[in-house]
Amino acid sequence: MAAIPAVARSKNLRACLLCSLIQVPAEFKKSGCPNCEEILQMKGSPDRIASCTTTQFDGVIAVIDPDQSWVARWQRTAKYVRGMYAVRVNGRIPEDVELELERRNIKYRPRDQSDQD
Repeated sequence: MAAIPAVARSKNLRACLLCSLIQVPAEFKKSGCPNCEEILQMKGSPDRIASCTTTQFDGVIAVIDPDQSWVARWQRTAKYVRGMYAVRVNGRIPEDVELELERRNIKYRPRDQSDQD
């Protein structure tokens, strides 16, 4: 388990600040975030990738079957694509994204676990 934090701090991996999906920057640039692209619009935009993802995250969870995974439900990723997700992401989405979520009546829940009830 000691290897996970070292992987999580890798500069070659980034986690989406909205859904916590982990990918390499090139994948975010090529395809954006498969869960959040409609809102975040990262595809082809290095500036948007830099502001909507982070290298600062803790832990990694492999989600193979999101519908059946209790861990995916616990992490609020059960409705997302299969992949690698950060347990906790440090940082917040940009203000314009928060405003867009508010406009769409979507409650923003930061992935740093600061919203735990």
